[in-house]
Amino acid sequence: MAKEPLYRVAFHNHGKVYELYCTGVTSSGLWGFLEISGMLFDTDALVVDPTEEKMREEFADVEVLHVPMHGVLRVEQVRRKGQALIRDRESGEKVTPFPMTPPARPGQ
Repeated sequence: MAKEPLYRVAFHNHGKVYELYCTGVTSSGLWGFLEISGMLFDTDALVVDPTEEKMREEFADVEVLHVPMHGVLRVEQVRRKGQALIRDRESGEKVTPFPMTPPARPGQ
């Protein structure tokens, strides 16, 4: 039995670059869109990554994601799943969904 293909897809979403893993990538029935299905997220990881958790929540009820072709940066067929990421569009650095440093207190 052939192993199901695995894809890493990078696309623009609300000023960020999302990288996620899925089992299906095809041309959408909607003209000018790419259809992403079978999105994969770690559910049994010992350490929970807040970025992947945010993506899992954002796409929790999504069966098929239709991404505009002009927003797709890259589609790669890969051997194994990595970590889903959200990157800053300009710097390319990983974005965390919550601030890493606490806000400054007033009067300090």
